[in-house]
Amino acid sequence: MKRYKPTTPGRRGMTSVDFSGLTKTKPAKKLTKKLVQKAGRGYRGRITVRHRGGGHKRKYRLIDFKRFDRIDIPAKVASIEYDPNRSSFIALLNYVDGVKRYILAPEGLKVGHQVICQEKAPLKTGNRMALKNLSVGTQVYNVELLPRKGGQLVRSAGGSAQVMANEGGYTHLKLSSSEVRMVKDTCLASIGQLSNLEHNTVVIGKAGRNRWMGRRPTVRGSAMNPVDHPHGGGENRQSIGLRKGPKTPWGKLAYGVKTRKKKKASNKLIIKRRIKKKKKR
Repeated sequence: MKRYKPTTPGRRGMTSVDFSGLTKTKPAKKLTKKLVQKAGRGYRGRITVRHRGGGHKRKYRLIDFKRFDRIDIPAKVASIEYDPNRSSFIALLNYVDGVKRYILAPEGLKVGHQVICQEKAPLKTGNRMALKNLSVGTQVYNVELLPRKGGQLVRSAGGSAQVMANEGGYTHLKLSSSEVRMVKDTCLASIGQLSNLEHNTVVIGKAGRNRWMGRRPTVRGSAMNPVDHPHGGGENRQSIGLRKGPKTPWGKLAYGVKTRKKKKASNKLIIKRRIKKKKKR
């Protein structure tokens, strides 16, 4: 973690990720594509997601979330790079047959390390294998929900899931949210914990850094007029004052409302729901 000297009010307390461990500044040209900024607008050109827009120009890095088409082909890590489109770092792999691919970089993966995707690979950081062949207690990331669909679970910085058990054709995984979920044991998962562990401790410091990231200003509902927001109005600072709790600008209940469908097919795969964190008083 990089800490700044308080030379200005914005710099006081500001922190950023230390990029000294990265080995390359420019991405592989053939593994990037143009990324058009939508600024929160849908196909009709109207804002569908608020507080988006601006920000630095980016190129999208093509990440290989699947790796099953590279089974039994070893690869060497060529570089560890920054990706502006995600919170974790990425690694460039050079396969022995000349193919280059980007993957999500786990913590501890270094340039020169060799990784492989196999049905039953060695238990080494960066290797990818079927869940049924992993021992209990192993940390995994980039987990598939359906066989050969590509990793969908555990893809953000510092994330990892723990293998709890293998039984009945399913693997029990404990996610970072404390939820325990069953996944088919033929699904692939990568071994290790994702890089950039300190991402959640970064202090932005000033509004300009948010604008660089494409985040526009957000106005509190309580600072608006009653015609503009359910929380608006009143003299000076007022509490929300609604009987059924906080609402969105469109009158929908906001806090503590369950949005998951009761008849969702995957509900039967969730063994234990996540534990709600108690609010500090």
